[in-house]
Amino acid sequence: MRAESPTHAILLPSYNSGDQLHRTLEQILPVWQPIYVVIDGSTDGSGEAAQARFTHELGCRFQFLPRNSGKGGAVLAGLKWAEREGKTHVLVMDADGQHPIECIAPFMQASFLHPHSMILGVPVFGSDAPLERVRGRWVGNWWANLATWWGGIHDSLFGFRVYPVKAARRMMESIRTARRFDFDTELAVRLYWSGVKAINLPAPVRYPPQTEGGVTHFHYVRDNLLLIGTHTRLFFGMLARIPQLCKLRFRSR
Repeated sequence: MRAESPTHAILLPSYNSGDQLHRTLEQILPVWQPIYVVIDGSTDGSGEAAQARFTHELGCRFQFLPRNSGKGGAVLAGLKWAEREGKTHVLVMDADGQHPIECIAPFMQASFLHPHSMILGVPVFGSDAPLERVRGRWVGNWWANLATWWGGIHDSLFGFRVYPVKAARRMMESIRTARRFDFDTELAVRLYWSGVKAINLPAPVRYPPQTEGGVTHFHYVRDNLLLIGTHTRLFFGMLARIPQLCKLRFRSR
């Protein structure tokens, strides 16, 4: 049964997602509307094809960015768009078929119950998960937890999350970073610093094979170097916020 919400929307950034964008939209539409699709400078025609296919769906709308701005840049454009239309929360998810459609409703319900919190997905990996992705996030999660004094971010990289729109938009506009692969890590940590509580829920993650149109834009060296810089920046940001973190930890108890 489809839910249509005046306050909570799906935000779907997409860059060269191929046929997976079409499949993902087909799966989301019967479950939740509205859907804000941000085509982030794609060059494969997937955005235009999806728009033509779903143009009759009033709950599915498209915005085309002229050039690739990274996931964080696309999400910021979507946050501004959603806020202009009166939305208070968005569930950000990927267009590549990795994120669980069946978790949309329970994540949104958690957001209804805790509107001032961010609802963070904690990935449940299957046998198809690349080993380097699973092991690599152990290190990143440790550093993200250090930056928040173990304040409740159970996974720093998983992109299936519900954000309060105004808080997330303001935070993204206040910094010039968090525009690419560092987006999920930096936004969650900085929102926690600002007082937004993290609520963690499990969510299965799938890695579609190339035979099913699976795509990935993860570059092992480039993106890990980006994350090293992000965690370094957040570490020094944590040192500058020690009194604030003490208050947050005391309040959480």
